[in-house]
Amino acid sequence: MLTNSQHIGHKVASCLIFLSFHFINLAAGSSGKISQSHDEMHGGDANQLDLQEIVFVIQSQSNSFHVRQAERRRTEILKQAKGLTEKAPVVLLLHSLSENEGDWSILPLLPHFAHSFGKNSSWFVFLEEETNVKMAAFVKVLAKFEKNKEWFLGKPLCDEESTIIHHYAFAENPSIFKYPDFAAAWALSVSLVVRLAKKVRDEPLKSDFTIDLKHEVALYIWDNGKGPHLTAVPELCTEPADSPHAQSCATTLSKELPLCGEPVNVEDIFVAVKTCGKFHSERVPVIKKTWEKDALFLEYYSDQADPAIPTINLGVPNTERGHCGKTFAILQRFLSNAVPNTKWLLIVDDDTLISLSRLQVLLSCYDPSEPVCLGERYGYGLSQGGYSYITGGGGMVFSREAVVQLINSGCKCYSNDAPDDMVLGMCLNALRLPVTHSPLFHQARPEDYARDLLAHQVPISFHKHWNIDPVAVFNKWLKDDLRAKASNELNKSAKTEL
Repeated sequence: MLTNSQHIGHKVASCLIFLSFHFINLAAGSSGKISQSHDEMHGGDANQLDLQEIVFVIQSQSNSFHVRQAERRRTEILKQAKGLTEKAPVVLLLHSLSENEGDWSILPLLPHFAHSFGKNSSWFVFLEEETNVKMAAFVKVLAKFEKNKEWFLGKPLCDEESTIIHHYAFAENPSIFKYPDFAAAWALSVSLVVRLAKKVRDEPLKSDFTIDLKHEVALYIWDNGKGPHLTAVPELCTEPADSPHAQSCATTLSKELPLCGEPVNVEDIFVAVKTCGKFHSERVPVIKKTWEKDALFLEYYSDQADPAIPTINLGVPNTERGHCGKTFAILQRFLSNAVPNTKWLLIVDDDTLISLSRLQVLLSCYDPSEPVCLGERYGYGLSQGGYSYITGGGGMVFSREAVVQLINSGCKCYSNDAPDDMVLGMCLNALRLPVTHSPLFHQARPEDYARDLLAHQVPISFHKHWNIDPVAVFNKWLKDDLRAKASNELNKSAKTEL
């Protein structure tokens, strides 16, 4: 299965370098075209809009927990719609629209949307499973915009400095480019969808890597200045519903971690830290000062056995990149009698900062008897039949069942320095096991993400010590114990029900 992929490690680096220069050139050549103004809108009364003209697309996932969440959101949308009109809108679950797992990247589905709904619809609205919609207010918001024009609507985010997760796009002025916060919902007019669908059909999607979908969708729509910019809609919000600031909002969002039951017990998680000799004195002490104390079962895996830490040498030589051999040795060790039998395996780098207490709360939503592979999802070649993978720096979480299926499949590294996260993604794709995405895991540092995005998250991890004080970052962003809080919330909920 992996014989045709030996070039991936080099391709990752070369592709990122190419994209960096490509987007810098885009910024330099930008015309500075601004968003459509409110003068181009009709008044609400002049632009009547029926609910049946709206297609809602919930950006759902195939994991059982996320399917339940998406179905609840669909039920709530249809319930509200029924109170407003007899003719309900279309509500689609993204994960169920095709057999192609990579269609979570949305762009490949635009021809389907245009063909199936283009004639009878005016708007396509995309929202996450957690996005609350105030239907009456939402319809009034859309009715402000002339539906026959090309519109790209959302809550705008922007970069304060150029960042690797966006391939250093617009390096001279990163804040000039706006992209939508998916959690607030975002919308495309049907005329824009129809035109983009034709473009997708006529011109193959070129991006090898899907790293931050919301940014890449906005770039595709903007099309180097030939397409519309994102138009800011203040009623699309990420405030909690009970916030005084949410009175005029058409969408709201809870800022808490999902609460599905008692947090997973600390003895149910085995933590594997990948390190090497040259970082024993630099990175490992950071882990010991921050989150190591929250782990009951934790081992450091290195190319050198160091009893002072202690570290374990798995017999795999250290590599400058990739670390596939080491990761697969960890997977095999997890299933052996050498370590405690736990339900979950967490694999992190030695420069990963993570909140284990928050992870315990999040994992309460997932069934460890299922093959769960959880983390920050990236994609490679999704429009050409590629695969999704968990990016390793933010932390990779596997249920025991997922590890069993991976090892039993016979999937192996084609070299010790192959990119472990991408090889695992190829293996999962061959097994038809989905990668489950959580935006709470982060491959980069806090400053690499939009401030407004992090404002409504309870982050679980960040990655890299470059140009930061990692202990200070941990204390600011990740230091709390949500286990007790979650248990208290559950107790309050139980008393309320009684």
